Formats: sequence, structure tokens, C-alpha cells
Amino acid sequence: MKANNHTIHTSLIVPALIALSISLQSCTSGSANPSQAAQAPSLPVMGTPVSPVTVYQEFSASLEGKVNVEVRPQVDGYLEKIYVDEGAYVTAGQPLFKINAQVYNEALNNARANVLAAQANVQKAQVDLDRLKPLVDNAVISDVQLKTAKANYNAATAALAQARAMVGNAQINVGYTLIKAPVSGYIGSIPFKTGSLVGRGETQPLTVLSEVNTMYAYFSMSEPDFIAFKNKYPGETIEQKLKNVPSVELLLADNTVYPQQGKIELVQGQFDKTIGAINFRAAFPNPNKILRSGNTGKIRLPQLFNEVLVVPQEATFEIQDKVFVFTVDSSNKVTSKPIAVSGKTSYYYFVNKGLSKGEKIVLSGTGNLKDGTPIQPQIVSADSVLKANPI
Repeated sequence: MKANNHTIHTSLIVPALIALSISLQSCTSGSANPSQAAQAPSLPVMGTPVSPVTVYQEFSASLEGKVNVEVRPQVDGYLEKIYVDEGAYVTAGQPLFKINAQVYNEALNNARANVLAAQANVQKAQVDLDRLKPLVDNAVISDVQLKTAKANYNAATAALAQARAMVGNAQINVGYTLIKAPVSGYIGSIPFKTGSLVGRGETQPLTVLSEVNTMYAYFSMSEPDFIAFKNKYPGETIEQKLKNVPSVELLLADNTVYPQQGKIELVQGQFDKTIGAINFRAAFPNPNKILRSGNTGKIRLPQLFNEVLVVPQEATFEIQDKVFVFTVDSSNKVTSKPIAVSGKTSYYYFVNKGLSKGEKIVLSGTGNLKDGTPIQPQIVSADSVLKANPI
């Protein structure tokens, strides 16, 4: 009977021990999650490299041909012919428009007839003068009549000169009816059609002719940018400083760089008070006629840094318009630091204040970090970063 009781007791204890063991394992397993959660995050860390770089300031620009000529009629009349089409390239002296010249041809014929009449009057006055001169010399008549004849001759000569001037004026007006290109270039829009009545009083020109062998890019700088610009280059005057400004680039509307470099030639004399900026002009050669008046783009003004700290933009974050990075100290704890950015590209900031060469920064995954947070740094070489995304 005792033996049976012992057997029953043992059979109850063994399952209890198994259950206790399972419970202890479960507790041990459950307590592992908080320790894992408290584990320091593993994040990529990079030593800040120093590199020579060229950074660019960009300014919106509008383009115009070196010569933009408004072609306007000098005489009134109906537009008889249009010899060119919009967008065509023409050379200096090439006919563009023809105004009906009938009225002006008739005026020329009338002026020529007046010349003939004036010539006849001169001849008559000369005959009278020649006839009276010997009579006065022989005292047949008084010299008063001779003086009168001389006056008549002089008046007839003056009338002839006036008539000839009228012919010249009429010829000019006839010449104005054929409008020629004053310079070589491209034809702009032509708002008038054949048969339109045009004249000197029109507000619209017949067209605009653009000479585009050299293109002017007009852009403006704010007052702070202009002050920095003046302080950046040597020279006593703006003209001297412009000679020391490096060549500029033109970024076209499709974000491609125009193959020809330009030179800043001119700074206007005063600020535009309405926008608080001053205008600049840069000249670009246009040998292949790629650029046209009315194009837009951006002027890229280069600045060379012999040594500058390079920080990937993905390693930064902004608070109230200030740029920060997380640095990593010797105990692998992070600290946020503001940095001063002197320039940038699509991938990088160039820093002149706030970091030192080789200082370790968190490269990515900074969203949940706070000052003093420990991390497990995974070192990434700066060379590999720069190779993946070249400056």
C-alpha cells in the first residue's frame, strides 16, 4: 500500500517539474526581447573627407541676341509682298518686305518734272542776264535792270536746287518701300499679312531681327550676393574685378550645360529698387546658332576650393533652416552639430565650419537618433561613397 502511494506521488511530481522547466524557459525567452530592444542600433559611419572642389552659384538668366533690331516701315502704305518667313535666317541687305510704291513713284515723277521746270527758269534767267549785261556796259540802260536780272537768276538757281532736293527726298521714300535687313540674323514673328496697312505710327514692328553670333545672358544678384561678389575678386573698380572673374557656364532649360563658356562683361550702375537686385550681362559665343533670343537658363558662376570638407546630403537634417549632422565620439555616442554650408551639388554639401577633417559622422538612419544615443558604428570608407556618387 505504501509502495502504491509512492508511485502515485512520483507520477505527479515529474509533470510538475517539466511544466516548471517550460515556464522558466518561457520567462527566459520573454526577457530576451527587452535586452535586444535596448541594444544600440547598427548605423553606417564615415570619416569626413577633404577634397578640392569647384562649386557653382546659379542665377536665372534670359537670353537675347547681341543685336535685336525692330524692323519698322519708314513710309505709309499697303504691304504688297513679304519675302521671308518667321524664323528664317537672313543676311544684311536682303529684301524683307515691299510696300506699295505707286504713290511714291508718282511723287518722284512730279519732283523730276519740277526739276525740269526749274532748269528752264534758270536758263531763261541766264538769257536775260546775258542780254542785259552788254547794254549796261555800254550805258544804254541803267544797272538797276541788270541787278534785277541777277536776282532773278539767283532765285531760279535756288528753285532748281530745291527741286533737285525734292527729287532726292522722293527717291528716298521710294527706296523705303523696299524694306531690307539691316543686319544678318533670324526673323522673329511677323504680325502683319500681305495687304495690311502699315506705317510709321504703328506700335508693333513688322518683325524683330536678331543677330545671334554672340548671345547676351542677363541675370541679377541680390544685394548680399553682390557684396560677396565684390569682395571675392581683386581689383579697385568693378571693371577691374570683372577681369578677374572666371568664365561662367550656361545651364540650359533641359539642365544640360551649353558647350561654350561665357564671360561677364557688364554690371549695371544701380540696383532695381522694386526687386532689390542689380543686373549683370554675360556674353556667350553662338557659332552653331543653337541659342536664340527668348531662351532661358541659369548662369553658373564657379568658385574653386582647394580643400573643403565634403558631407553627403543624406547624412544631414534641417531644423529651422539650419543644417545639422550627427557626429560619433570615442564612446560611440552621437551628438548633433550645426554645420555652415559654403556650396553644394546634387549629393553633397561643402562645409567650411562645424566639422573637422576625419571627424566621424552618421551617414544614414538618423531619423530616430537623439543626442547621447549609443550606436554600433559600421565604418564606411569615404572613397567608396565618393566613388558611388562623384562630386
